Amino acid sequence: MSESVPVRCPACRREHLYAAPTYPCACGAPISPPLEPGARAVTHQVWEEAWVTVECALCGRRSEWPHPELGCACGTVLRIAVTADVPAAAESPVSAGSPAPAETPRDRSLSAGSPTPSEIPAAPPRRAFQPITIRTARDAVTVAALYLRWLGYQDIRRADQRPPSGIGLAARGLLAQVDPTVRPASPRDVECLWLTAMTESAHCVYFSLAGYTTEARARADTLGVPLFVLDLTGTPQAVNALADELGTT
Repeated sequence: MSESVPVRCPACRREHLYAAPTYPCACGAPISPPLEPGARAVTHQVWEEAWVTVECALCGRRSEWPHPELGCACGTVLRIAVTADVPAAAESPVSAGSPAPAETPRDRSLSAGSPTPSEIPAAPPRRAFQPITIRTARDAVTVAALYLRWLGYQDIRRADQRPPSGIGLAARGLLAQVDPTVRPASPRDVECLWLTAMTESAHCVYFSLAGYTTEARARADTLGVPLFVLDLTGTPQAVNALADELGTT
């Protein structure tokens, strides 16, 4: 269960009770940024300040997630204070106070040597993607970053080269473009993303809030670019077969 902290808007002095959002770690444990009471007004959005590093208490993995923010009724955007370098709580099948399960004779025999392939447990199924409602352009970028991390890409960051439209995201071996405008993506948009990815020897994927023109879909199929549409519920929907294959692999 995520924690809640009292927050007061510095502009109108209105009191709020803010609950930290919960995100899925790659190990499957739910994590949330550790909060501190207090917040500051955001007057200018800076990409580096919009993300916070959170360590999973279960597996120790450190991942970047959106910095907790709250919109006050007076129109002020509040950035919630986060405790630095403290592992976030994660739900574990065995609580900290529970004794370790007793070792069985079969466990001891397995520890003496390598298990056979039939004894190796199958990998657990991937947890369902947890969407975030899209209300702003920043929400669209956040959803795309979360979806890429859900697919298995780590170290999501802003791309070095800014695309002609939208926001560029990058991971190891991948370049993504997020277009939060109300204009359907054109063939030129798809071509620019593909060419930029080619120069960096990376794969590419396109996320659009308004969809794609018929010509853009045809060009993406020719160039091998997966296309996704971001609906307002925050769930990326595959547009072509390449995107469908990427989302189910």
